[in-house]
Amino acid sequence: MFSAFYADLHIHIGRTWKGKPVKITGSKSLTLENILHTATTQKGLDIVGVIDCHSPEVLEEMDALIKENKMEELAGGGLRYQDTTLIPGVEIEVNDENCLGPLHVLAFFRTWEAIREFSKWMHHYVTNINLSTQRIACDAITLQNKVHSLSGLFIPAHVFTPFKSAYGKGVRKSLAEVFDMDQIDAIELGLSSDTDMVKGISELANYTFVTNSDAHSLGKMAREYQKIRMQEPTFDELKKALKEEEGRGIIVNYGLNPLLGKYHETACADCGYRTTEIPCSNCGGKHLVKGVAVRIEELTDTDENLRIRPPYIHQIPLDFIPGIGKKTMEKLLATFGTEMTILHEVPKEDFEKVVPAKIAKLIDKGRNGKLSLSVGGGGAYGKIKLE
Repeated sequence: MFSAFYADLHIHIGRTWKGKPVKITGSKSLTLENILHTATTQKGLDIVGVIDCHSPEVLEEMDALIKENKMEELAGGGLRYQDTTLIPGVEIEVNDENCLGPLHVLAFFRTWEAIREFSKWMHHYVTNINLSTQRIACDAITLQNKVHSLSGLFIPAHVFTPFKSAYGKGVRKSLAEVFDMDQIDAIELGLSSDTDMVKGISELANYTFVTNSDAHSLGKMAREYQKIRMQEPTFDELKKALKEEEGRGIIVNYGLNPLLGKYHETACADCGYRTTEIPCSNCGGKHLVKGVAVRIEELTDTDENLRIRPPYIHQIPLDFIPGIGKKTMEKLLATFGTEMTILHEVPKEDFEKVVPAKIAKLIDKGRNGKLSLSVGGGGAYGKIKLE
């Protein structure tokens, strides 16, 4: 019997349980237990991929949660905290001799023991094992081999963003320049692209697309996520879903409209002005940040629809919507439960019993991709335009 589960597979840890930094740019409140508590009580996420679990103090915290019976290891892989399954993972920066520039990848592991074993191996190849997204001193294929030797999953991260991504900086034309294509388990699209934009890149036809938040704070969790058809929220079921095996698979990808992405359009690197001209007419700058839309157009090599994909719903997170501050969010959660419930189950007329009609209308439009937007670029997010 299959059920639908909500998953966000790219969440950072800002600090360890002892207060030491992991993702330096991450919020201080972004600890492992806070992530798990927020996922299960506020966000309504069934699965979270936390991608800084390699850090030794995070591994200690995981072990302590298991010993305190706050978290249990599942027979199907993953660790259960209340209503949420943790899939432990790591984000790594690769910049070997085959790369044009640094790129990020994600790896996920079935058990606490497996991520601990990987951390011990990785320790010999990075400068600081305690921190997030460290550059590794080995080539990408060696890394892929190690991840899969531990029965892990390997996913190139936010592949189209201009910085620290495979297509953005790492390769000229093909992922095969850097990776063993048979050892890629899925592709993470990133905030400035969607399924429709990239359908003409033929080498991606073999891979499932995942849409994740890349959260650096608790509030940004689930700004992008997916609904997955599985029997239960475990690592083994997730692995089958990414391979579309035995009836498992992604049902829907939910993400920001790419127009909101801060690198959607080409812009001046110095002032952020949207332009394709050098020098910049706004500031005279001579460097551009190539927009994701332009890069995808360069990579597109077919007009054929090579794979039937699940729907991609352009959804605006609740905390992006004008008028929803802390008190309004608390009122919505107290009335309806989790954000997943609010976004997917509550009728519009029920919102109007709790919040002003104007805000109720914005929530309904936001969850159905019907809000007007201004375009992002040059490091600045697009914005919602109120009519």
